[in-house]
Amino acid sequence: MSKRSINGADFTAMVLAGAEKLQQHAEHVNSLNVFPVPDGDTGTNMNLTMTAGANELKKNNTASVGQCAGVLSKGLLMGARGNSGVILSQLFRGLGRYAAQYDELNTQQFAAALQTGVDTAYKAVVKPVEGTILTVAKEAARHAVYYARRTTDITELMTEVLSKAKEALANTPELLPVLKQVGVVDSGGQGLVYIYEGFHQHLTSGSSGVQTPAQGQAPAAAAAPVLTKQENVLSSVQSSAQSQLSTEDIEFLYDMEFFINRQLGTSVKADFDEEDFRKALSVNGDSIIVISDDETIKVHVHSKTPGEVMSLALQYGEITQIHILNMREQHRDLLTAGMDIAPMPELFADMPKEQSTVQAPAVPPADDMAPYGFIAVSSGEGISDIFKSLGVDAVLAGGQTMNPSTEDFVNAIQLISAKHVYILPNNSNIVLAAQQAKELLEGERDITVIPSKSIPQGIAAAFAFQEEDAVDTNTENMLEAISQVKSGQVTNAVRDTVIEDLEIKSGQFIGISNSKIVAASDELLAASKALLTTMLENGDEIVTVLTGSDAEADVTDSLGSWLEETYPQVEVEVHEGGQPLYYYLFSVEP
Repeated sequence: MSKRSINGADFTAMVLAGAEKLQQHAEHVNSLNVFPVPDGDTGTNMNLTMTAGANELKKNNTASVGQCAGVLSKGLLMGARGNSGVILSQLFRGLGRYAAQYDELNTQQFAAALQTGVDTAYKAVVKPVEGTILTVAKEAARHAVYYARRTTDITELMTEVLSKAKEALANTPELLPVLKQVGVVDSGGQGLVYIYEGFHQHLTSGSSGVQTPAQGQAPAAAAAPVLTKQENVLSSVQSSAQSQLSTEDIEFLYDMEFFINRQLGTSVKADFDEEDFRKALSVNGDSIIVISDDETIKVHVHSKTPGEVMSLALQYGEITQIHILNMREQHRDLLTAGMDIAPMPELFADMPKEQSTVQAPAVPPADDMAPYGFIAVSSGEGISDIFKSLGVDAVLAGGQTMNPSTEDFVNAIQLISAKHVYILPNNSNIVLAAQQAKELLEGERDITVIPSKSIPQGIAAAFAFQEEDAVDTNTENMLEAISQVKSGQVTNAVRDTVIEDLEIKSGQFIGISNSKIVAASDELLAASKALLTTMLENGDEIVTVLTGSDAEADVTDSLGSWLEETYPQVEVEVHEGGQPLYYYLFSVEP
């Protein structure tokens, strides 16, 4: 269907179609993971990220493509999970920045928006790797800019974009040798192609299934989300957070969130000064968020006097979608239930860094704050207990199959009353989301991300920390600690493959050392021994074994005896980790 431009309704329908297409094929994207391990999660991460953006767009779509692109960017930014999700969010963040000035995009403008997205994503990655989603996006955008000068038809342009993206995807094995060796294309690039297929499907079919709000109406409530259950939750925050807070200490006890429709109401003020409105709310409130445009004002505030807040809001229009929570009541319920969670998990749900002028949640005076706070990502109850024993304040449930989102990190940071917060991602696929959370809170909180890429590295970093040392000294010591750790893990192969002349059969036990498969065997003990043999060198002194939920006690005992006999100079420590999927996590230190 010929189309000379796309507006907000078109863009929203394209995005929802792309999200649906990606969801349908998420497991296929997962299956393209280079390693034949049971936690290939690129499809899951991209799906959860795209779902977060699509759900925001369902709630807040308008006729303006610029406004819709901004809404999508917010949702993706906060919902980003894993490296693939963060890169996806950056692609659309750049697109949103370019589109912000337009109500509609013609072919050349749409192409320029795609290119701006690519530029933004490349800048977000410290060491961009070709043969990945970045390459697919880059080649598609470059071709879009070229072809947009030759057509005024958006549908024709998207056909070319999709074709070029598929071509670039097919070429990824030529750019990344490991893909060619395993016989797959890049998983992130495949996910992007599915999104583009959804875009193209809408433009060619002409069906949208999305209604934008009529002039003067507040955004409709969210439709049923693509995914109704979050795959990751904040699993543990130490008792220093809620259990040591007196209920009566919650001064601004009413957690309020609502919209003001500026087009409706009997006594609407012509002018709305966002700063004056925020100051008025702050007289008896804190944790204030105000997001406004010409038609709608979104307000979040913790207040002593909800009636006064409502009276103030009514001066500017009709109030809709009101949610009020008594946080003292919630706190009493949490203490009774023995839980320890945050009272306002949606605090930053709508906040893009570049457009935000909001007031951050109240932070205690510097004299009342601890000098340091820690967040660590963990998989397994035993591992979580180890981090807690080392003084970690908040433990996020995570790992390969359930990467925490940017929003998860933001929420966890807000719970910690500390002058400086360290984050231990403990997985290479989580580092970018942690760094993105740091960037979102830049200027509000002091945060350092220690780029730990495994649980053993995270534990070593926590051990290296000293409360009395300065930030620079602690950071240097922790970085040095993670550089000294060799990490290994044992799991099952989920498919037949050959990697660097190592033939692997589905179901075999495989040993992975620092992200490289070095052993494969039909026997768990044999695979574990082979892995440790490659990891241990002269001078190594400590081996730590973290047993998984499926580890067998007799195998663990045999492994410990073998280590003591074969490497008598090495100190062996065995702890119950409880991690899923991985029978053992090994740490070797000098």
